[in-house]
Amino acid sequence: MATVTVTDSVVFRDIFSSSSSSAIWSDRTRTSYYLQFESALAIAEARFGVIPQVAAHAIVEKCDVGLINMDELASETRKIGYPVLPLVKQLVTMVNDAEPGLGEWAHWGATTQDVTDTTTILQLRATCDLVSKAIDNITSLLRELARAHSSTPMAARSNLQQAVPISFGFKMARLLATFERHQMRLAEILPRLLVVQFGGAAGTLATISDSGLAFQVQEEFAKELGLGVPDIAWHTERDRITEIGSFFAMLTGTCAKFAFDVKLLMQTEVGELSEPYYAHRGSSSTMPQKRNPISSVYITAMAATVRQLSAALFDAMVEDHERSTGPWEIEWIVLPQICTMTHVILLHTQEVLEGLEVHAEVMHKNLGLTKGAIVSEAVMMHLGKTIGRQIAHDIIYDLCRKAAQEDRPLIDLLLENEIVQTSGVSEEELKSWCDPEKYMGLSKEMTLRITEAMK
Repeated sequence: MATVTVTDSVVFRDIFSSSSSSAIWSDRTRTSYYLQFESALAIAEARFGVIPQVAAHAIVEKCDVGLINMDELASETRKIGYPVLPLVKQLVTMVNDAEPGLGEWAHWGATTQDVTDTTTILQLRATCDLVSKAIDNITSLLRELARAHSSTPMAARSNLQQAVPISFGFKMARLLATFERHQMRLAEILPRLLVVQFGGAAGTLATISDSGLAFQVQEEFAKELGLGVPDIAWHTERDRITEIGSFFAMLTGTCAKFAFDVKLLMQTEVGELSEPYYAHRGSSSTMPQKRNPISSVYITAMAATVRQLSAALFDAMVEDHERSTGPWEIEWIVLPQICTMTHVILLHTQEVLEGLEVHAEVMHKNLGLTKGAIVSEAVMMHLGKTIGRQIAHDIIYDLCRKAAQEDRPLIDLLLENEIVQTSGVSEEELKSWCDPEKYMGLSKEMTLRITEAMK
């Protein structure tokens, strides 16, 4: 079958997805998780005598994805509408072929959505493992960058204009703190997310309730899968799924914010950062001089897509009664894309950080572009102590405009100003106030506070 999406494309799939995350959401892995459900259920039920032990052994033996006819499963799914029933039919047939009658104990007391939802949770658990490791790698790289550049001066930007001096380390430390918060969020979400779905038709465990051991079976089943037990059935309460999708949107949004800054700082007229260099990466087919951002472009594009797809999960929450008529399937469509894109966005972010070129000399040069206006706040605050803040503000405002119009340093205009001359402020003080590197506030201290606190 021809590929129709960038995540399936032979050309694009390693850009828009990762092999490890794609494998988690593949047909084979999903089917394998279906069989893990059936195996764990049989084991748990046999331990409490709900089904015969010999049946459980026979079922577990056949819960091997290598034994499943995937072509038949695909064909039957198209006819039935869901893959669980045709899979169970194959499992029952295989077990009965080995020992007549034992296959009838497969899937005992479960319903299609129990299997599907638990499988989704297993897929999300595997995805979150990849995500957590990627966040750890990113925070380690950010910590190194922040420390190395804790005192590297650069211009902060406000409304895309130079604002005041900061250090590049301070910029990276803010990003580090954000990713650390994301790691904490993930740790908080996982206990709510990683629970089984096993309640039968309407979630009441009616099919095995007469055993008097339904709750024990449910707990044992969850233990077999390494998952928790929900407080109650959640067939049409989809907050768990929406929460993790929203988290992925936030997480990738942070990656996109970083990538957006990288793109802006790579502009020819700015030139303070460059993405990692590889021969011909980002080159143009017609302009040989070009070195375009690449990873940052993909990060921002995919993060926007994750945000749009995650919004669909809020529609999937609006489900009717105890088992729904449609919204549930939205998850099947968007979750694989959300998860595979989230992971590869993190990998792209990691790759940029690993080889990020920091042009400290250009950062220093750019601090002088405004002829001293970048430290106008510093001059205003110091001068305001002797002549008043508002008076100082108005003087500095006019002098900054004059500096730009006449292409002259702010310090020269300050020394010529009569009010400044009579303020009692010395030339040495004025020159010190006009030094951008002396007005980075607590950039270094805040950077080190973050990097040391978050080891």
